[in-house]
Amino acid sequence: MKQPLQVNFRDIPPSEAVEAKIREKAAKLDEFYDQIMACKVMVESPHMHKHKGVLYHVRIDLTVPNGELVINRAPKDHHAHEDVYVAIRDAFNAARRKLQDFTRKQRGDVKHHETPPHGIVSELVPNQDYGRIQSSEGRDIYFHRNSLVNGDFDTLEEGDKVRFVEVAGEEGPQASTVHLVGKHNIVG
Repeated sequence: MKQPLQVNFRDIPPSEAVEAKIREKAAKLDEFYDQIMACKVMVESPHMHKHKGVLYHVRIDLTVPNGELVINRAPKDHHAHEDVYVAIRDAFNAARRKLQDFTRKQRGDVKHHETPPHGIVSELVPNQDYGRIQSSEGRDIYFHRNSLVNGDFDTLEEGDKVRFVEVAGEEGPQASTVHLVGKHNIVG
C-alpha cells in the first residue's frame, strides 16, 4: 500500500488484538493486489441488543487506480458477526472478491452478452401460417406460426419488434423461437 493502513473503532473500545488481525488481513490483500493505494477499516458495533450479543459491522474503503472500492459488511442479525474476528474475516473475503472483479474488468475479462438476433416483422401471410422478419442487418428471415413463443400469431402485426434464434432452413435462413419484444425489453 502506498499509504499506511488506517484502522478506526467506533462505539467499541480499541483492541490491539483486533487491530493486529486487521493488519494481517490487509497485508494479505496487498499481496493479492499490489496496487492498493490506501486502505481504511472501520470496526463498529452500532446496535446493542438486550437479548442478543453485540453485532459487529466492518467497513473497508480501498483506494485503487481509477476508483474506490467500498466493502460494507453489516448483515442484519447475522449471529456469526457476534464475533468480531468472523466479521473481519467476512469483510476481507468480500474485499478480495471485489478486487478480483475489479481486476477482471481492468483486464477486459468481463463476459459480454451478445444481443440475440432481432428485427421487425416485415410480412405476414396468415392464411399460409408464416411470416418474414427483416433482421437488424437487413436480411430476410422466414418464420412459421409455430415458431412464435408466448404470443398469438393472429394478433401479430407488420412492424412488431421480435427477437429470434436463427437456424438454417431448407430454403435459407429461418427463425425458430420467435419472441415478441415488448416496450420494456431493450434489444441492443
